[in-house]
Amino acid sequence: MIKNSDRAVVRGLKDVAAAETRISYVDFNGFLYYLGYNIDDLVGRVTYAEVAYLLIHKRLPTQLELDKFRVDLVSSMKLPEPVIDSIVSAPKHCHPMDVLRTEVSHLAEYDPEDNDYSEPANMRRATRLIAQIPTIVVTIYRSRLNQLIPEPKKEYGFAQNFLYMFKDAVPDDNERNVLHRYMTLHADHGFNASTFAARVTASTNSDMYSAVTSALGTLKGPLHGGASEKVMEMLDDINLEEEVEEYISGLLDDQKKIMGFGHRVYRAQDPRTKHLRGMVEDLCHRDRTLGLYNKCIKIEEIVYNRKKIYPNVDFYAAVAMDALGVPKEFFTLFFASSRISGWVSHVIEQYEDAVLLRPDSKYVGDFNRQFVPIEKR
Repeated sequence: MIKNSDRAVVRGLKDVAAAETRISYVDFNGFLYYLGYNIDDLVGRVTYAEVAYLLIHKRLPTQLELDKFRVDLVSSMKLPEPVIDSIVSAPKHCHPMDVLRTEVSHLAEYDPEDNDYSEPANMRRATRLIAQIPTIVVTIYRSRLNQLIPEPKKEYGFAQNFLYMFKDAVPDDNERNVLHRYMTLHADHGFNASTFAARVTASTNSDMYSAVTSALGTLKGPLHGGASEKVMEMLDDINLEEEVEEYISGLLDDQKKIMGFGHRVYRAQDPRTKHLRGMVEDLCHRDRTLGLYNKCIKIEEIVYNRKKIYPNVDFYAAVAMDALGVPKEFFTLFFASSRISGWVSHVIEQYEDAVLLRPDSKYVGDFNRQFVPIEKR
């Protein structure tokens, strides 16, 4: 019998490279790259549709290519009627992420290219998923309010249509710019937990819907995409700015985690944080946003002085979403609506790699236990 008791275990797979990728690179010194482009050079200068095209096609589009891609996205936002009916009939008490996860799996039943797994078909499938996940989010939200779901407008861009359909109100320039920047910053981030889950599923040659469903189940966790919702719960628990120090110091004294702080990779500040902080500043003319922003600044100062820990992407993202009128239980769904472009890109890349991701484990159980028949137990 071969034992593996001497095998080294890397808890959480920290610093273990499971595969090669060209899609994004997370530099622990505080930099993030998409296909070689520094995120700082993209945010505010590109639309989310450009970023999605970049991730899928591995290059930035020309104007003609971008125009066609936008048309493809907007025209693909329509959901199959059975999927809409399923969303409307879903229990209203369950978390909307449960519904999103279920309905992405449901979409597989209505894939017009069901048995075609060629690269062109997967590229088209990726485009449809990027378009349809926001529509699922919109349908969940508006059906819970018993409100009609607006049709996407051809004259609007993709991200603008998302926010328009969600709120049934035309977003102003500031809101539209904030959403583009938010979705760009959340589009991809190396081999994070949800992306790795998607790649593991794709490595079995399972379909793209299964891989994205795996990613969604992973994203829901409060240690991953669900963190922004927890940040907002914390901010809402603090009634006044004057209570921030007592509240946060109490958590730190009790050695409790401050949601929205720390990162498994970055040793410097998360490069996305400064952009999100700036986005919130742009929306501080709204009374509630100004109050939340002031709380955040104080919390950031206290936590850094006490623990030398920086806020991560989830901290100011929570306030940005709140400023756009998104309820906190839908924060993770907006994250998913952004990260889908990264997920499908990684799925396609994993198909190209064509290797099964199958790590080993270190067994720490017993051997040769004596079996006792049930009548003697």
